[in-house]
Amino acid sequence: MRLFAVATATTVLAASLAVSAGPLQTLKRLLRSVEARLDTQGAIYLITNDPKENVIITASIHGDGTLTLDSAVPAGGRGLSGIPNPISPDAIFSQGSIQASANGQVLATVNPGSNTISLFSINPAVPTELTPLGGPVSSEGEFPISLTFNNNGTRLCVLNGGAVAGVNCFTVDRSVGLVSVPNTLRSVPLNKTTPPAGPAGTASQIVFNHDETKLLVSVKGAPPISVGFLAVWDINTDGSLSPQFTQVPPVKGGAVTFSLTPIPGKNAFLSTDASVGFSVFDFDDLAKSTLTPIPGQQATCWSQFSNQSGTFFLTDVTTSILTEVSVDQNLQGSIVKQYPLGPGAGTIDDTIATINGKDFLYVHAANFTSVDVLAIGATPGTAERIFTLDFGGPARAAGISVDPLNLQGMTHFVRA
Repeated sequence: MRLFAVATATTVLAASLAVSAGPLQTLKRLLRSVEARLDTQGAIYLITNDPKENVIITASIHGDGTLTLDSAVPAGGRGLSGIPNPISPDAIFSQGSIQASANGQVLATVNPGSNTISLFSINPAVPTELTPLGGPVSSEGEFPISLTFNNNGTRLCVLNGGAVAGVNCFTVDRSVGLVSVPNTLRSVPLNKTTPPAGPAGTASQIVFNHDETKLLVSVKGAPPISVGFLAVWDINTDGSLSPQFTQVPPVKGGAVTFSLTPIPGKNAFLSTDASVGFSVFDFDDLAKSTLTPIPGQQATCWSQFSNQSGTFFLTDVTTSILTEVSVDQNLQGSIVKQYPLGPGAGTIDDTIATINGKDFLYVHAANFTSVDVLAIGATPGTAERIFTLDFGGPARAAGISVDPLNLQGMTHFVRA
């Protein structure tokens, strides 16, 4: 069931405002909320990852990139957080815990405490309306943390990061839900418990490469004891995976490989490295891979690419500084600009949506239980924060458990 629909969420918000405002002012605010609803262009989604019940929080995206809190949808399982050292947001030490496919019009989320994945159909006319497709399915491992869809949304793969760690893939069937693909269950030797201690030494993200012939996973190191690596499987024509993965070491000087964001037009990925800044892995010639330090960084972990600016945006959970970086045609990285988002914000997952030809960055500020919205200009270095959505207050008022140390994820869907 839906825990609070648009009207309910709006009522909660309006009720809190009515304490200091009269009936006329409250009515005007409600009318403005209805007008905003009519302007919906898409939605963002994140998960509470609560151990009693994992819940998907949704918010509508409007034509100007701003947000309206919309609904909370049971994810069909329980959340579970890792054992962090130091104590900080980033509950499951990953990127991609919830993912949407525009082409498939579907959304999937992990349920780390249930070792399951849930699949939903997205109503393209009202993207905050989610309908379960089949029931939650086993991830065939423990502590699922990251998901990736193929380009057309017909295949979904999961990364497990607990005591039974590895990958598994599914066919997306709109009639029955997720159907396991034979010969895709593969292990990754992490030597972790369930839940795992981290973030050092844990798995991070799973992605397809640009032509969907390979499946990649990033694994963090635990310096000075170990360095991280990428695990790369070949994808066969029948969808099965190679029996073993190829292990790719970090770029010299790197150790804590985290995100994997494809570089358009290249057989390469930008990968954040929480120990130094970010790397570029060149899969045409790994010897040409590069490492770029970010001065003053402490835990740069998540990354997204903007087609409008042609730059990448990286978030640091410890400093709460957003760093915009550029990667040139020779795959050399450089820092464009940094944007402080508030001391202690605990910035984790992010996503970039294109609305009416303009890019907007949505950053999950876990400690503040909010989402920051930045408008990205065509000129690099001109991003500007334009809006902040508080989801924690209204969600708690509606009886939903929201703990900054459990929160995770950020993805989006935009109407065609």
